[in-house]
Amino acid sequence: MKRERQKSSLWFVLVVVGVWGLAGCEDSVRNPAQVRPPQIAPQPVLEVISPLPLDTNQGSLPELMTGVPDGPEQLMASSQVSIETRGLEYSAGNLGKDREELGQAVDQVRISGPETESDPKINGPSSQVVEGAQAKEKEADASPTGDGSQAQQTTPAPIDEIAEVPVPETETPDPTLVGRAEREVQAVSHDMPLTVNDRVLMYLKYFQSPRGSAIVETGLRRAGRYRDMVERVLREEGMPQDLIYLAQAESAFQPQAVSKAGARGMWQFMAFSAHKYGLGKNTWVDERQDPEQATRAAARYLRALYDEFGDWYLAMAAYNSGAGTIEHAVERTGYSDFWELFHRNVLPKETQNYVPIILALTLISKDPARYGIEPQPEPAFQADAIQPGQPIDLRLVAETLDTDVDTLRSLNPQLLRLVTPADPNFVLRLPPGTGDRFFAEMAAIPPEKWVSWRRHKVEEGETLNTLAKRYRLPSGAITEANNLEASASLEVGQKLIIPAAAPSDATADKLVRYRVRHTATVASIADEFDVTSAELRKWNHLKSDHVARGTRLKIYSGGMTPLLAKAEESPSAVTARRRNRVNQRVMEARSASLVHRVKPGETLWSIARAYQTTTEAIRSANKYLFSRPLEVGDSLTILPPR
Repeated sequence: MKRERQKSSLWFVLVVVGVWGLAGCEDSVRNPAQVRPPQIAPQPVLEVISPLPLDTNQGSLPELMTGVPDGPEQLMASSQVSIETRGLEYSAGNLGKDREELGQAVDQVRISGPETESDPKINGPSSQVVEGAQAKEKEADASPTGDGSQAQQTTPAPIDEIAEVPVPETETPDPTLVGRAEREVQAVSHDMPLTVNDRVLMYLKYFQSPRGSAIVETGLRRAGRYRDMVERVLREEGMPQDLIYLAQAESAFQPQAVSKAGARGMWQFMAFSAHKYGLGKNTWVDERQDPEQATRAAARYLRALYDEFGDWYLAMAAYNSGAGTIEHAVERTGYSDFWELFHRNVLPKETQNYVPIILALTLISKDPARYGIEPQPEPAFQADAIQPGQPIDLRLVAETLDTDVDTLRSLNPQLLRLVTPADPNFVLRLPPGTGDRFFAEMAAIPPEKWVSWRRHKVEEGETLNTLAKRYRLPSGAITEANNLEASASLEVGQKLIIPAAAPSDATADKLVRYRVRHTATVASIADEFDVTSAELRKWNHLKSDHVARGTRLKIYSGGMTPLLAKAEESPSAVTARRRNRVNQRVMEARSASLVHRVKPGETLWSIARAYQTTTEAIRSANKYLFSRPLEVGDSLTILPPR
């Protein structure tokens, strides 16, 4: 999966190439590509795999762009336009269109190769495209944080650390390790080819080091929790069982794993690929972190890659860097063999090492005791699956079932907040054996109060009066909610329903404390919360239009739809509300705008840079640009930067 973990590899994946076509075509003529049949090792296998047909509606790969770009500058500008257009669609609430635009930008650069790093025409501008794409991806992940919207904790993806292991140019393999690995290939069952060479042996050696063995042990321990599910899904999708070790390398089976580039989940999906394979994301849920849904999406994605390349090593390489990268490498060299591409150095460094990492982990995981590792697998995942039908605070669930929030979050890693989404079909997983109890005990609380009301277990010395003071409630509120007499005595361990306290003023319940996840502007944050820039500056005593990453802001959503109500809005309503706001701002600024006549050689991106604005702002002020490309002689309205 394309992640850009290191700065250099991140730079490479999004850097735009201009003139690779001729060299690639010449190589292809000299060495026509030969697609090899599927390589299934003749050694003993776990079981006979009978591939099932892929659901073409869910398993199709994004179509690659056709045609060779005229030059680096034009392709760079085109990619930037896609990224900026994505920003406008995101701000307008069109999340699906938003991901399509980013996908176009990504597809435009997936045809690039390692030679782009030395192209002076794109060396400088490329970093800006990279930063723009990263900023948009992080913006999609950023959400307001408040009480019920508290964001979950994530963990770094292990593949980032493994990818940073120094790779020596030359190293004499340990003969003992060579013999051990070769014997293991013959001894263990496997349903994918296992190659042992110097690079695989290098990672085998690393995984026996203190740090490397800790990574392996963590993955094997957590594999016990998800192995049964992963093997079942791979079997249902007709895929080799050994693909489970790809998830071990990517995330060590941690659903909340996040890479440096923003890939998420056990299978480390980026947002665009996730969307293509049916994994949704909103403020409340990210299905990339749902273990079973992500496993099925990964299986279908890998099936599509294998169908395209006919080779599991190339399919895994394409999973890491994108199908376009592998296609380009095959076209340039004429070889559809991973190790041939490896030795010809036509793949990104990260991808060159990715397949050996998977192979080394596969070997060591099949017989860890042979390598001095003896993990204790976690118990297999078990849970009761229910459909609450209403948003509910996980703290109320925990108090009702006598469990803790951390347990509920581990059972529902796809939840990004403490509150479940306003989706009647959302499935909430509870500790085994508690499903019936949940519905029985929650019947005492009106469903519309499941977000704001809580439960309290009575402790020694507590009375109705002390609890009313503690929760800042009127003296009769607790008795009324629990059908108790005012003089009733409480028993230790008794559970009480605690209704929500009334806000102290008209805006107290709409205060959101927001931490800026990346450098932003007052205008962009104000637009996100449907407040004015003047209000945002006043509340936080801001004097500059730019807000630095990490800044904590107070936002009173006075005239805004409350957060939970906003989650229930239809996409069309969100789009209409936000577009009206954008149009209003454009009209306010129209009187102070400038007019620019397009000259030969200029692009939308270069014009935006010259006026210190964005392509998004120019497009918003010139609606015809949404229906056709920029042309020489066009008169552009340039709004002052906000």
